[in-house]
Amino acid sequence: MEITKEEIKHVAALSRLEFKDEELDQFTSQMGKIIEMAEQLGEVNTEGVPETTQVVDRDTVYREDKPEHWQDRKEMLKNVPETSDGFIKVPVIIDKDDND
Repeated sequence: MEITKEEIKHVAALSRLEFKDEELDQFTSQMGKIIEMAEQLGEVNTEGVPETTQVVDRDTVYREDKPEHWQDRKEMLKNVPETSDGFIKVPVIIDKDDND
């Protein structure tokens, strides 16, 4: 499967990334090589090979999920990059649809 510059532009737009034309050429080439490698892996005969779900012989350690209660709002807000009217301000990730 050949990756095109247009496909890289499309994925970049979905990811809200902007690239220069020379970067797009480089990423198109790199992504093509990655896809080729994945296709090669798909050709390997894995019949009879047991499934691997974790390569490290270790159990997952869980901690109890306990909420933390902040006594001082000002102290809590010192840990955030931007606030507005006493609230944590976050970047907009969903644009309003032009048809609304």
